[in-house]
Amino acid sequence: MDLYDIRGGGLDVIREESEHQELSRESTTMEPYNVVSDRGGRADPGRFHLPESEIVTIRNQLQGKVAEMESFAGHLEEIFLTVEENFGRQEQHLEQHYNDVLQTLSQRYDERSAGLEEEKKGKLEALYSQLLACGQAMDASKELIETAQEIYRSQDKRLFLKVIEEFAKEDIDLTLTTSLEFNTPLADLSDVKTMMDSINVVPVINPQMPNSATQTSLRVCWSLFSDDTVEYYELYYRPVLEDTPADTCAPHVSNIKVKETHCTVTDLLPNAQYELWVTATNTTGISPASEKALYMTVPSPPVIKQRECTSCPEAALIRWESGNTNPVDSYTVELSETGTDGTQSGVTESIVAVPTCQCLIQLQTGRRYLISVRAVNIGGPSDSSEVITVSTTGTLFYLLEDSAHPCLSISEDGFTIFYGDEELPISAVALDDTFTRCVAVLGDLIPVRGRHYWEVEVDDGTEYRIGVAYEDTERNSYLGANNTSWCMRHILTPSSWSPDLRITVNPVRIGVALDYDRGSLSFFNVDLKQHLHTFNAHFRNYVQPCFGMDNPGALTVHNGIEAPEYAFI
Repeated sequence: MDLYDIRGGGLDVIREESEHQELSRESTTMEPYNVVSDRGGRADPGRFHLPESEIVTIRNQLQGKVAEMESFAGHLEEIFLTVEENFGRQEQHLEQHYNDVLQTLSQRYDERSAGLEEEKKGKLEALYSQLLACGQAMDASKELIETAQEIYRSQDKRLFLKVIEEFAKEDIDLTLTTSLEFNTPLADLSDVKTMMDSINVVPVINPQMPNSATQTSLRVCWSLFSDDTVEYYELYYRPVLEDTPADTCAPHVSNIKVKETHCTVTDLLPNAQYELWVTATNTTGISPASEKALYMTVPSPPVIKQRECTSCPEAALIRWESGNTNPVDSYTVELSETGTDGTQSGVTESIVAVPTCQCLIQLQTGRRYLISVRAVNIGGPSDSSEVITVSTTGTLFYLLEDSAHPCLSISEDGFTIFYGDEELPISAVALDDTFTRCVAVLGDLIPVRGRHYWEVEVDDGTEYRIGVAYEDTERNSYLGANNTSWCMRHILTPSSWSPDLRITVNPVRIGVALDYDRGSLSFFNVDLKQHLHTFNAHFRNYVQPCFGMDNPGALTVHNGIEAPEYAFI
């Protein structure tokens, strides 16, 4: 049985990478959100040193305080802007209200003035008619006097007396036909008084305060800057639905009547945005509605994707799903250390303001941690996700099914790959990220520079390739046969190739030791504690474990275990 090492495109091992092949590759790094101080430093006897765990706790507390202060400052700025906006709206509304009152009074004045003008016109017309009648009477009297004088000159006394008698019978009305007084009834200004007494100030809904919500409820507060008596307030609310077609019905508006200037709205959806407004009512009527305010309920707890979480002796990469339809502001990762008996320590550390659904946390070696995640928005933090246990004894990773060749199948626990001898079905189509030529799969190694160790258990008679590769290694080439992967290949004899190493004992369990700092990748026969080979290369990018199979069989990855002493000598 021969053990072959393949590097590059030739048959022999290329033990050191040429420098010019790697200078073109840029390093991609992930900065952890929580930094732990160096564990290897020695104490200075002339200075006082706090325990490292206490330093980490204090730093995390300070980070939390800074985040709270930034949030509080932002909230104060929001309130300041809201007060300015509300003052401007109140000033405009007050001016509009009194303009309405003045307009109403002006209308009443115009109505009364028009009425008096009509009454004046009627009186003048009546007096004018009476004046005409008086003129006609005077003309008749003149004619009668002239007639009487003519009769008197004629010496006909009987005719004169007859005319005088007829004149005496005529009754002349000398009274005025209209009153000189104007009818001025008291003006009915009751509606104006009602307007003056009505609630002429618009209520103002306060901006949402932090931690003022749960998953299904909102606590809403508002103010009415007026001395008006209020019988009750009416709060209206409805959900804000994004991407709603124009032809669909608007969301249903609900309302609540309360006497106080605060109210708790229940039976709401988690991580949903609601539009709220309020009116005030007394005996004179209803005030104008307030400006609409937006409140949000607390998000649902995130869901940690344990199959995508990885760890090593120095750190852990935690990934999760939001679990919410609407985006959230940030996430908070909480961790606490547990003892060997499973008892939890009383100290819970928090990493706040995590913007994405993953967090790289630096931890202490050889410990066990309980980790959970909360989603945070303006309403407050959600309930904790389900807790997962992370151990920093060794490097833990899972196989990436999305990168597996179609002929490979992966076990449910994510650590064993199977290569059967059946033909590949026509329906099996390779995706962009899968291997198409080499029957292989990648592992999801944590992106942390340092030392990593794992072991691979293989079936007897299996030909395989194991090692590491860059994430963007070519999928249509063989592992170890390009400049983006470093692999040890095991094949059975006889072969026409000249091996770099011949062995007589079939390695059942192979240890793989990756050391970024030293730039080395070593392989060992675990059962014999035998060193097989070491690649020396300057890994400018993070690498991932890779596993290939050249004939049917099974291969099992053992990780999360402590590295033996001989692995990094």
